[in-house]
Amino acid sequence: MQHCKNKNPPTQPYLGGSLRLRRSASAGIPGLHPAARSPRGRRQAARGLRGRAPARPAAAVARVVVASRNYADFASEATFEIKKHDLHRLEEGPPTTAVLTREQGLQYYKTMQTIRRMELKADQLYKQKIIRGFCHLYDGQEACCVGIEAGINLTDHLITAYRAHGFTYTRGASVREILAELTGRVGGCAKGKGGSMHMYAKNFYGGNGIVGAQVPLGAGIALACKYFGKDEICLTLYGDGAANQGQIFETYNMAALWKLPCIFICENNRYGMGTSVERAAASTDYYKRGDYIPGIRVDGMDVLAVREATKFAADHCRSGKGPIVMELQTYRYHGHSMSDPGVSYRTREEIQEVRSKSDPITLLKDRMVNNNLASVEELKEIDVEVRKEIEDAAQFATNDPEPPLEELGNYIYYKEPPFEVRGPNQWIRYKSVG
Repeated sequence: MQHCKNKNPPTQPYLGGSLRLRRSASAGIPGLHPAARSPRGRRQAARGLRGRAPARPAAAVARVVVASRNYADFASEATFEIKKHDLHRLEEGPPTTAVLTREQGLQYYKTMQTIRRMELKADQLYKQKIIRGFCHLYDGQEACCVGIEAGINLTDHLITAYRAHGFTYTRGASVREILAELTGRVGGCAKGKGGSMHMYAKNFYGGNGIVGAQVPLGAGIALACKYFGKDEICLTLYGDGAANQGQIFETYNMAALWKLPCIFICENNRYGMGTSVERAAASTDYYKRGDYIPGIRVDGMDVLAVREATKFAADHCRSGKGPIVMELQTYRYHGHSMSDPGVSYRTREEIQEVRSKSDPITLLKDRMVNNNLASVEELKEIDVEVRKEIEDAAQFATNDPEPPLEELGNYIYYKEPPFEVRGPNQWIRYKSVG
């Protein structure tokens, strides 16, 4: 940490937690032995005093003085050192310091905590067989989607693979819509027809189920950005398991030839399904895989590092320099999908070590509390608020109706006149409405 800036510095230094000055209730009871000032001792003393009229009733009244904190007591911003990025074909990279305002910190914390709690609720609903089919959870990787969203504009475009719940939320869908989509209800973000792997929002193109297939699509979106002359870019995400796909290298070639404004992002969570990166790839330097395309390797567990790297990459693309490859080193706590317990190819101790040393939410929380950007109590209030939002959304997702069968053919195209769609056999027809 470099420095903190207070709008109105407090007269006394703040060391964390709420400022509470309390006089013990036991101190006002005359003749009470110091040993009786513990909770157990006070209970025993109270039983001994029952039936005795106090000589001085006023003296037995507890006095509590609470110095409550207001927003002026907090620092408005702080500057943090972040891990140096590894570079490929770049003379300069993103900065190694990042400024975090109090407002940004609270926003990032709430968003990451919401995604974490949403995924844990999805795990619970899946085990209750309320969610069925494929389901790939994102807990552990929250700093990636939150940091990326903080480094781009709402008008920019994003496409990813099937571990898409976090990006669906940061791109604008609500928790209600995401959980309802997981349970196949009409209130879902894809009207209950997409499920876990096929969620969409404005300028967000899914959720794609075929490994690596979204990468050429992302280049196509970037081509459209350049063709229409808009100051927009496309972020195309894939995992380390997809990084060896031939179509990715074909896409690199076209993107470099046409100087497409595309950030290729490899979310390296160290395991492609149940295979470690060391067993699957001859070279695990995924940020160098573009060869003739510049690359950056980033600490994907640090939301500030991801944000600064994304800003740098976005500026690179907007300036007309063409594509760039970004590798985010991250980790998933769950298995590959809900059918994978996640402990047959890695140990529970490994997972626990990452949780204890590199958890993205804990890292941000510690930074904020230790540098007077927020109090522990304030963050706990956010946790309570998030839990309530998740519970309400889960209730909605289990009670909302399923889409009727006659709507099966709807929304094939965005803006097209209604047309007929053939059903399972030639005698069944559905009407498709855009």
